[in-house]
Amino acid sequence: MCGVVGAFRQPDGAELVRVMVDRIPHRGPDAVGVREAGPGDNRAHLGHRRLSIIDLSAASDQPFVKDGLSLSYNGELYNYKEVRALLQATGVRFVTDSDTEVVLEALRAWGPDAALRKFRGMFAFALVDERRGSLVLARDPLGIKPLYVMPRGEGVLFASELKAIVSAVGSELSVNARAMVASTLFYFVPEEVTPLHGVFKLPAGSWAQWGPQGSDGPHRYWDAADEARLAAEMPPADLAAVLEESVAAHLVADVPVASFLSGGLDSSLVTAMAASRNPSIEAYTITFRAQDQRLEAMPDDAVYARKMAAHLGIELHEIEISPDVVDMLPRIVDVLDEPIGDPAAINTVLMCSAARDAGVKVLLSGMGADELFGGYRRHLACLLGARYQGLVPRQLRSRVIAPSVDRLPVAAGGRGLRYSRWAKRFLSFAELPEEAAYRRSYTLYDPDEAGGLLGPALAGEVGAVLDLHRSLYLEGRLADHVNRMCHMDARLFLPALNLAYTDRSSMAASTEVRVPFVDPVVYRAAFTYPGSAKIKGLTQKVPLREVAREWLPSDIIDRPKGSFGAPLRAWVGRDLAPLIDDVLLRGDLVSAGFVRPAVLTQMVADQRAGRRDVAKQLWQLLSMELWYRGVRAAGVGEVR
Repeated sequence: MCGVVGAFRQPDGAELVRVMVDRIPHRGPDAVGVREAGPGDNRAHLGHRRLSIIDLSAASDQPFVKDGLSLSYNGELYNYKEVRALLQATGVRFVTDSDTEVVLEALRAWGPDAALRKFRGMFAFALVDERRGSLVLARDPLGIKPLYVMPRGEGVLFASELKAIVSAVGSELSVNARAMVASTLFYFVPEEVTPLHGVFKLPAGSWAQWGPQGSDGPHRYWDAADEARLAAEMPPADLAAVLEESVAAHLVADVPVASFLSGGLDSSLVTAMAASRNPSIEAYTITFRAQDQRLEAMPDDAVYARKMAAHLGIELHEIEISPDVVDMLPRIVDVLDEPIGDPAAINTVLMCSAARDAGVKVLLSGMGADELFGGYRRHLACLLGARYQGLVPRQLRSRVIAPSVDRLPVAAGGRGLRYSRWAKRFLSFAELPEEAAYRRSYTLYDPDEAGGLLGPALAGEVGAVLDLHRSLYLEGRLADHVNRMCHMDARLFLPALNLAYTDRSSMAASTEVRVPFVDPVVYRAAFTYPGSAKIKGLTQKVPLREVAREWLPSDIIDRPKGSFGAPLRAWVGRDLAPLIDDVLLRGDLVSAGFVRPAVLTQMVADQRAGRRDVAKQLWQLLSMELWYRGVRAAGVGEVR
């Protein structure tokens, strides 16, 4: 895994690329390279930070140059040996054993659209054709690897991380009000919205071209909605074979590969399949301080991770998550690069750092299974909400159930009351129509609450963010409720949150995380199953559970749903209390009028009194406060 930066048709391109490549050393500590390519006004400057995984020799350092083409490439092509064989059959000669050279020669032989359809992997890259004076940018089908693009004059700047562009031309950018509203609602920023005006994210599954005649694209070579609809017309896939093949493909590396192992179904299945091919694979898991688990009412996932490791006969490394969160939070905000308010990023950074200290560069993750197979609690909750509307009389719901749940405390005697929190959360969306219910099942506020919290400069964007969510939800046009939610997760939640924080957090520790479930072949297989086959009664991810019967002990398969979370309520209530008082309540969001101080003060008081659970909201607002201060300090213009 690596870092890509570049400038095309920029008179100051050499200087800009040097600044950008110096801002992201964490993405590639093994080698750094800068190259100028192309003629005259169509000159490009490419930069690269290398984390060497396949062909560790210096011959595969980047930018990689061969016969008039220059490539700066971030990612892994898991089927590079098969693609290489196809190219060799046409007479192509290779000088390295890398997937980088395969990408370059495939693009030369077939052009971007046809070549990208043959690739299986995670990637974002820039290819310069020195003879034509053209630049091609591309991104993998499901958006695993990031690529930020800034049109500038007659050309463009691009980078793997937004902070690289900010470091070079921050004064030419301004904060996007819509992104701040989206972060407030969702606790992340959708791919369709970029935190800064002037920059966009190249869409997943697309490529674009710049040349003497201007820009062309983005062009879609893979579309999640189309793939899901086509898959829905096919018979159920042989899921066991598909998953085994995907895990095997994701083990391709010239360095040791380890695994995340939470003890849940998804990570256990990936680890078991990986161990069947590599019995010496090691695993990493996280634990939490007892006092944090108590307040959070968290299950002890490490118990299941230990059982699974013992079952497989592999070594398990346990990492206790007890960071100095006051010092860690500003670092995480910088790492995440966007106003993302998910504390799970801290877990990923610390776990990847421990793995890297042990000499591990690559880890497997079970991420993506919940999104594709209906595994989140909200999937089941939304189904139950629809039934609740039909089965429970309206008067009973409004006059008895809702007032009773509203009076329940969320904490008592220093212990979190999980079922009380869940009941309150359920009733926040159980009365809503399908799309609105799904949105509310994971957003931090309903529209009225968001409008009441946000000041006039931001509140006007709430409607636009809700419209975006509605359009994405309807985009799939799938036949059943569960698969509509799964498509929405794959389209919105997965790339904008889970894949985003995983990429930034792992690369901050100079490690690569691979996600075998987030794969086009697995994606198609998932949507050959109707929603009724994914959730049966109260049982979720049924197809995966059926596959797992051949691989895992029953107590792992049938255990209650866990989460890759953090002891957020303990951190907010104890560790971060001074930061909330000094930085958030007296911060720039309040002084600039973006957040109404009285509403924010009441939220803090309610959290501390145990009347409401708004720990996640306070974490998001504190994260956004620090992010906003950071980009403004880097010269970025005011919100508009």
